[in-house]
Amino acid sequence: MARRKKLKTGRLKHYDKEPANHLSAAYAIWWCETFLKIPDGPKIGQELYLPEFICDDFKAIFDNKAGTRRAIISRGRKNGKTFEAALIVLLHLCSKRARVSTDLFSAAQSRDQAAILFNFATKMVRLSPELNAVVTVRETAKELICPGKGTKYRALSAEATTAFGLNPAVSIFDELGQNKGPRSTLFEALETASAAQPNPLTVVISTQAPTDADLLSVLIDDARAGHDPKVVLRLQTASLEIDPFCEEAIRAANPAFDDFMNQSEVRSMAEAARRMPARQAEFENLVLNRRVSADNPFVSTSTWRACNGPVGDLHGITLYGGLDLSSVADLTCFALMGRIGDTWHIKPTFWLPGEGLREKSQQDHVPYDLWASQGYLQTTPGGVVSYEWVANQMRDMFQEYNIAKVGFDRWNYRHLKPWLLQAGLSESFLENRFLEIGMGTQTQSPALRDFEQAIVEKKVHHGDHPVLNMCATCAVVESKDGSNRKLSKNKSTGRIDGMVAVACCFAVAPMMAKIDIDTMVA
Repeated sequence: MARRKKLKTGRLKHYDKEPANHLSAAYAIWWCETFLKIPDGPKIGQELYLPEFICDDFKAIFDNKAGTRRAIISRGRKNGKTFEAALIVLLHLCSKRARVSTDLFSAAQSRDQAAILFNFATKMVRLSPELNAVVTVRETAKELICPGKGTKYRALSAEATTAFGLNPAVSIFDELGQNKGPRSTLFEALETASAAQPNPLTVVISTQAPTDADLLSVLIDDARAGHDPKVVLRLQTASLEIDPFCEEAIRAANPAFDDFMNQSEVRSMAEAARRMPARQAEFENLVLNRRVSADNPFVSTSTWRACNGPVGDLHGITLYGGLDLSSVADLTCFALMGRIGDTWHIKPTFWLPGEGLREKSQQDHVPYDLWASQGYLQTTPGGVVSYEWVANQMRDMFQEYNIAKVGFDRWNYRHLKPWLLQAGLSESFLENRFLEIGMGTQTQSPALRDFEQAIVEKKVHHGDHPVLNMCATCAVVESKDGSNRKLSKNKSTGRIDGMVAVACCFAVAPMMAKIDIDTMVA
């Protein structure tokens, strides 16, 4: 590294002369600090000094020996992600890194988000005499053009039709974590359009998405696996094992904490999330960069994962069941729950139609086909859930286990009951063992309270069952007054049938406990 030049601020420029290799990270750092100014905040217009974490990003991307095809940069909000994206835009627009006559695009989920990146880049152009002389700004079209190099940058939002027919050399996706599900037409259009370029570059800069099934999560997990050396991952997140409210967790996801973040404001957000559980999910997702839904989840991912102990032997102990029946082609779950010591052990069984399972996996963005091959998901013959098949398996479970009571959502039970009778369970047996559970707040609130308390106290073992984990991740509660709650399938981010079934278990368990006590007293 060349000798660094001290600024009036006391900070140091990284390089005092132009590095020879124009494709290197050293050149990128030198160019940004030489020609660009701070575009926003109280120091707007002052000399730019790149934080070390951005320099490290540049080194990972531009000094990758295998070459970089895709780079994913993910950290908490207010860590300069959009600013860094604007730096990469300008580097490829008008520095010596720029390839002659190429097009650059940034993509965002909304017009407002797309405008933020464009505005950052435009401010830096106008604050720099050198760039202002060579770059043309077209505000209405959200374009920057460098006529001398024949390069053009354009900001796009998620109107997918605008992306077809383009030929991007560089594509930058700002806050891709806002995209729900594993597909984005805009992302796919730009990715496939870059195939004609000799060395295309895609840069994704975003806070994490809320669920494993979302596109950004799929890309991050693939990058973590290390299949492709041309994919660079720069992920800064607070480990789920760390207390979410401690400073260690904040620093893990926020490399700018000691640089330009408002530390007192971030600490205040942590304290607010500690006091108000309804704020915790948002804090964990946006500040700690954890893969947590910022909606009103029933339970946080970290709390649920802390209960992934193995499920014990449930033979010979009193069990309570919960049944959530699907429509013809959706997920059906029958959960069994029993207490071993002071801990509830949960054994769920899930069913889906065997026909079209791969297509269903793509539609719901989860690996049903893999889970079926691993034994976590049962498939029924045909293209719809076979209630005959479900009834026969439930009969076998009644014969194998001591199931005292089964709570069920009445939806579709009238279609299952005839098959239960045909499977050999009598009318009186069904009347004694099955209890309808209302899906409103009056019935669900106490069941969810007991379920939640058991989870928080780590008195639940769910065996890290992947299908139940998916349901827990997606489960969102609906509440009118903050206390009376119910699980909401409409507001949840995916299938929650497993959690509804377990909630039904908790609904009937207290009832049976009361019956046992009354019997003892009598």
